[in-house]
Amino acid sequence: MKNSKDNLQRHYSFGEKIQLGYFLIRTKLIGRSIRLIRFPVIIRGRRYIDFGSNLTTGYWCRLEVFQTNNENYKRIIFGNNVQINDFVHICALEHVEIGENCLLASHVYISDNSHGKYSGGDGDSSPITPPDHREYIIKPVIIGKNVWIGEGVIVLPGVTIGDGCIIGAHSIVNKDIPSNCMAVGSPIRIIKHYSFDKKCWVRN
Repeated sequence: MKNSKDNLQRHYSFGEKIQLGYFLIRTKLIGRSIRLIRFPVIIRGRRYIDFGSNLTTGYWCRLEVFQTNNENYKRIIFGNNVQINDFVHICALEHVEIGENCLLASHVYISDNSHGKYSGGDGDSSPITPPDHREYIIKPVIIGKNVWIGEGVIVLPGVTIGDGCIIGAHSIVNKDIPSNCMAVGSPIRIIKHYSFDKKCWVRN
């Protein structure tokens, strides 16, 4: 049996409707273009976040921007119609961009920065140095449009995920994923791509 999302009906109790109304009022105090924020939520550096249009969040989300210079530009950028679910944590020092119509499941972590360098070359961080005193490594994160990110996914600094991708639950995205691919695992690997000729997902 096939059901489009448009055919699914959500039934809320009277109490839930009252709660949603309260959330809606508080949401509009944060940004008029936001569709709905479910509280509690943690937003740090709000002036450096572009919420796009029709953003929806779940409970206990954390959106954090820490300014590293005096330049006033947006560091977290949401496209239109993005939906993020419970306990999503997005942290930016320079640039995290999430394209339009993306869907993020719960417990997703996305960051453009990490504490220290561990590449195995000159300038690696010493274990003698406390982690919070190590140099930040900052690389932008770009997530294209129409991307579905599954439960518990971690997106590491410097990653680009192309349009139309599906990232499987509990994956660690440590490299770029081309558009229209399905990828899973820790570390991530591509297992399928969408064939527009065959109109189906094809194993790699």
